[in-house]
Amino acid sequence: MDAAYVFRVALRLDPPAASVDPDRFETTMEVPASEPGTDGWLFFRDRLWRGEIGDEPAFRRLAEERLGIADATGVAVAAADFRELRTDEAYRDALTDAITDDLGPFNADSVDEVLHKYLGSSIHVRE
Repeated sequence: MDAAYVFRVALRLDPPAASVDPDRFETTMEVPASEPGTDGWLFFRDRLWRGEIGDEPAFRRLAEERLGIADATGVAVAAADFRELRTDEAYRDALTDAITDDLGPFNADSVDEVLHKYLGSSIHVRE
């Protein structure tokens, strides 16, 4: 099984002892998806809503931690956008099975409703 949450992240450089141009650039960040049913698998529920980042300031702080720049002087995540859950078929099947096992935490009547509620149409299954 293989899956990752893919984000576009804009980094801003504001070094204290120099000037830079451009002072902002974009890159792609992939956050590995935890195996469904294990610790961290509800990342999509806790961070996304309708295919968008639910709390962007909190996510920018998380992105800075994941990128190893949380304590860097003059470097910050200026913006972030969710792009997709990039997954293989096995992960998608395991995800739908885990959701089916307990719809309660999602306040939804079906797996499709859960996936749309949190991921929108941003699931990309690859071989």
